Amino acid sequence: MRILMVSIYPPQRDGIAQYAIQEVRALRAEGHEVDVCSPEPSAAHMHLDLRSRRGPYALARRVAGYDRVIVQWHPAIFYNVPVTPAERRRVAFGLLFAFRRAASVEVRVHEFDIAGAHDGSIASRLTRTLWRSVDRITVHTEGERHDFAEAYELPESRIDVVEHGATFVRRANATRHEARAELGLPPEAFVFLSIGFLQPHKGFDRAVRAFRGLDTAGCRLEVVGSLRLEDPEYVQYVDELRALVDATPGVALHEHYVSDEEFDLWLVACDVVVLPYRMIWSSGVCARAELYGRRVIATRVGGLEHQVVDGTVLVDGDAELAAAMRAAAGREVATAEAWPTGADRAAIQAEVRRRAATRRPPGTPARAEDPAEPLRHLPRLELPPPVSVHTGVTTLKRVVRKLTRWQLDPIVEQVNDLARAAAGAHPADPSGTGSPAPAERPEP
Repeated sequence: MRILMVSIYPPQRDGIAQYAIQEVRALRAEGHEVDVCSPEPSAAHMHLDLRSRRGPYALARRVAGYDRVIVQWHPAIFYNVPVTPAERRRVAFGLLFAFRRAASVEVRVHEFDIAGAHDGSIASRLTRTLWRSVDRITVHTEGERHDFAEAYELPESRIDVVEHGATFVRRANATRHEARAELGLPPEAFVFLSIGFLQPHKGFDRAVRAFRGLDTAGCRLEVVGSLRLEDPEYVQYVDELRALVDATPGVALHEHYVSDEEFDLWLVACDVVVLPYRMIWSSGVCARAELYGRRVIATRVGGLEHQVVDGTVLVDGDAELAAAMRAAAGREVATAEAWPTGADRAAIQAEVRRRAATRRPPGTPARAEDPAEPLRHLPRLELPPPVSVHTGVTTLKRVVRKLTRWQLDPIVEQVNDLARAAAGAHPADPSGTGSPAPAERPEP
């Protein structure tokens, strides 16, 4: 079967991109021929700016040749900000045209916006018509199914719940001891882990505050991830998170891009995953933690209550989060105190902000990551195998490959050479200022 996947796609650093590539691999393993259409330059087969006026109509020209079209839905892929009634009308018209030209359309809803869904406007009626035109809608939790059906006046029977990790596979085979040795973690410590992109709604600062005092009981908190967007609010958040970590014994911040394999290695190495989200729909980290049988402490937000497995501890505030972490460690923490309130709390927060400002004076750019880091995790570029599930197409592809190899092989090799050269040309910046490291102190 020929399938077109419409999604953000690696090497874009995005949770939906990671979800999409895992589903693509699963579909190909089943014998399907899968092409990917991405809204941004990526490893996808084709790229369309789906937020442009012509984007949905360009998509309509491409869907007709496929047996199934699968859309990984997030509003940011299709809507320009601000999302005005005119914008909602434009998107609904365009996608309705595209979906009706497809043989079958499935939409994986990762997030949705119900603003204006019931206001009686032309935009809301068109949007409801768009969703009724979809052959199959999937969400990750029962709560999302109920909310989506209610918002767009759909019967719940038209919406399927698919586990977030349904197509996830393990990417690390190490034991906990081996994983800790590779990551440089003490073998006997009780390790909490908060991992993912560093942004305010992930709430990793809450985990740091809740950990306060647990270092005396032989515990550690590892915060792992990187800044995804150079948004001023996100940059300020990461600055304050660094300062908060520095002021909290037993906590370490590993601020770098994490490859798929390293991500899973951290899950293997830890004892408990802490997900103190302020806002989330469903969590890929939670699903991956389940793959390795890791305990999870998470805040009761979004659809997490419906996603998590038995044994997950859900909390409703910072005090409950701190208590859950102490209980998970199973050790008495005589010096552990609740995060202070009133004047003491204000003084500590002021000190955190002062340290963050000291690290980076106002108006200076955010600390840059090693620009070559993503390149080191990219696989070598290879031409796709000339095979197909359709009779006769494999032979045709092999003929085309022979006729075009003299043009394509040098390009592929040039891309790989450029990637190697770029990866070796940017040693890490030990000062954290974003400037190239001096020649006498190259990155190991």
